Amino acid sequence: MFDEIPRTRPHTPLLDAVDEPAQLRALDERQLPELASQLREYLLYCVGQTGGHFGAGLGVVELTIALHYIYNTPDDRLVWDVGHQTYPHKILTGRREQMLTMRQEGGLSGFPKRSESPYDTFGVGHSSTSISAALGMALGSPDERKVVAVIGDGAMTAGMAFEALNHAAHTGRDMLVVLNDNRMSISKNVGGLATYFARILASKTYLSMREGSRKILSKIPKAWQLARRTEEHVKGMITPGTLFEELGFNYVGPVDGHNMHDLVHTLRNLRGQRGPQLLHVVTTKGKGFGPAEEDPVGYHALNKLEPEPRVQVAVTNGGKGEAKPPKYQEVFGQWLCDMAEHDEKLIGITPAMCEGSGMVEFAERFPERFHDVAIAEQHAVTLAAGLACEGQKPVVAIYSTFLQRGYDQLVHDVAIQDLDVTFAIDRAGLVGEDGPTHAGSFDLTFMRCLPNMVIAAPSDENECRQLLYTAYRHQGPAAVRYPRGTGPGTAIEEEMRALPVGRGRRVRAGRRVAILNFGTLLTPAMEAAAQVDATVADMRWVKPLDESLIDELAAEHDLLVTIEENTVAGGAGSAVAEYLNNRGTLVPLVQLGLPDRTIEHGKHGDLLAAVGLDAAGMEAEIRRRLEQLDQKNPRGQAAAF
Repeated sequence: MFDEIPRTRPHTPLLDAVDEPAQLRALDERQLPELASQLREYLLYCVGQTGGHFGAGLGVVELTIALHYIYNTPDDRLVWDVGHQTYPHKILTGRREQMLTMRQEGGLSGFPKRSESPYDTFGVGHSSTSISAALGMALGSPDERKVVAVIGDGAMTAGMAFEALNHAAHTGRDMLVVLNDNRMSISKNVGGLATYFARILASKTYLSMREGSRKILSKIPKAWQLARRTEEHVKGMITPGTLFEELGFNYVGPVDGHNMHDLVHTLRNLRGQRGPQLLHVVTTKGKGFGPAEEDPVGYHALNKLEPEPRVQVAVTNGGKGEAKPPKYQEVFGQWLCDMAEHDEKLIGITPAMCEGSGMVEFAERFPERFHDVAIAEQHAVTLAAGLACEGQKPVVAIYSTFLQRGYDQLVHDVAIQDLDVTFAIDRAGLVGEDGPTHAGSFDLTFMRCLPNMVIAAPSDENECRQLLYTAYRHQGPAAVRYPRGTGPGTAIEEEMRALPVGRGRRVRAGRRVAILNFGTLLTPAMEAAAQVDATVADMRWVKPLDESLIDELAAEHDLLVTIEENTVAGGAGSAVAEYLNNRGTLVPLVQLGLPDRTIEHGKHGDLLAAVGLDAAGMEAEIRRRLEQLDQKNPRGQAAAF
């Protein structure tokens, strides 16, 4: 058990001798517990240096070793779900010395990535995809290849997982699903009897007897059906696996996920079995690190350690420590509580992102009006639609990337029916180290085309609070999108006031160039504008657009520039271009946003600079386009800036 994160690289001679799973499989089984201890300590050290997810990884150290020990990876396919639990897998598959580059630009991804290693069989970001992907691999592979999907109990709450289970049983293909239950939601049935029974269910004796009995009893009318039902009822009395048995899987478990001997013994027996198998493994999230075991939610991820302990604190405001600006999720959480006090019809909904979306206080203060629907984004959206049908005022707090999973419901169940649902869309834009699977790059594009939707893009913390209030007051589907992290530190007004829907504001007067800002890039836009003496408009609304303001800016300036942290294709800039085209307004337009390519992980500021969305990039592009205009129209040359 470790109580502190190592600040220096630990001594791990056994781990250092394992550069790939083939070397792991050459070890004596009695060495595996020591390997697990060294792997756990090295994982703590690495995450302490880089930051990142580590609670889930600590919980699957023994399981990861056992899987690579029994299965012939990478020829046998090992498919991980979500990806938070794959750091031990990366360490054991040739990436040990690269772990200190984790989540840094040009370094290892924080998630499985096919282009990174042949051992990463499927790219992961969203949850609950592993069983579907593994089944596809099983159907498309030679019969002798083994396929394993590892899915957590949280990910098992999604409908997609059960759709895959149902189909897998129908195909009858050989595959193993490992349900990694860290006792956050499903089963707590761990003890001597459960472990003993699990070992019996996985034993060769039991499995051969079961198969032999089936062959004999199947010749006697209804005898095998009776025996099968009797077996299921006996299992159901002491195991939670009846549901999986009914779906067509042979259920084995629960097995202690930290008992290396039991894991290796069970997996060795299951590897040779035919048909769909499900192994229920019970683990402890944060295993081996005391603080994480006590607080698995708080230690889901870790910020990297400071190189040296800080001994001085910045002192301002008469001796008080300098206050950090609130994160946007905290702005939303405070608004949600304030709004709930004023309106008893407000209902808060989240798909398993209570902490991340800033809803902890709301859940504690208004428990009867809070619904965490687990990892079920589609259900979250349609649940809100049903509530709206009964006159309630649902607010769905959801990450931009996860709203993609509920898009059909957003279209059919909310937008087409013009239902009064408010969407608080967190993590809009790039998300830095979490990379492209978690980036909110497309929400303006996929929402803007929907009838009845209104979409707000606040530029700072106070605008976020006021636009949330405005969207909530709007009768119909409304969305407010805001990024991860903190804003510029704008003072937040306690009083909530409705802003005019579809109306922007001028925040700087300039000449020749007008910058139309959509969202939280207003600060670098203002910096760029100061260098080229440009007008700046904070547009506030992507839909409906402030058409009168666009007309004024087009009439007064030689060049319009739209700025958004969303893909350029179909985004806010495209909306402005469509409007100008329909009006027959001929004015040069530059659309700055995310390019039509995958943007990898790295520091948020560095990524923005790389795609020209920092102040320097904006300024450079504006100057370049002005030079082009002046070359075409020498008489319209501007004075030097």
